Amino acid sequence: MIGAMYANLKRPPRSATAWLADAVRAVAIVVVIVSLFTLPFTDVAVLSMSLPAVMLSRMAGLRPGLDLVTCVTVFVAAGSNVVDLYRAWTGWDLVVHLACTGVLAAVALVILADARVIEATGRRRTPIVVATIAGLALSAIWEMIEWFGYRFITDAIFVTYDDTIGDMLAGGAGALIAGVLASRFSLTRADRAAL
Repeated sequence: MIGAMYANLKRPPRSATAWLADAVRAVAIVVVIVSLFTLPFTDVAVLSMSLPAVMLSRMAGLRPGLDLVTCVTVFVAAGSNVVDLYRAWTGWDLVVHLACTGVLAAVALVILADARVIEATGRRRTPIVVATIAGLALSAIWEMIEWFGYRFITDAIFVTYDDTIGDMLAGGAGALIAGVLASRFSLTRADRAAL
């Protein structure tokens, strides 16, 4: 599995979309490095959490369009926290939870299929159910991280019951949409190294 991930990582981009995804990845890495010297620790930590997702989408061999959408969505989600868009724009939090959880649920589907936890092909409803469950689980984990940050790191993190439930609902909806799309379209490149 590690060998296949490495093979997908080192494969050169072959389309404009793949080049764009790699450019977003490079920008994310540079921004995190620069933030080490310019931003408070909490902002650096938030931005850093986007790096595993932007790298994993390349390593999993996602289709270039999905790879690009994943990179942009995850990095916008992290950056929105740093520039305080979640407080400035009403409803932005829900939009980002819907989109970000959706793309992460799609990545989870690929990883689960490659690990043979689920069948990559077969019943059309399998990706719908599994993506929704994965998205709700990811949403719950994220909300626990938010609560932990609020409780033990800084009270600047906005945590309320309604916000938590709304975020999880939006994340579940995004994951459901990802599952429906995955039941109809391939999430990965045809020439990728299978994990």
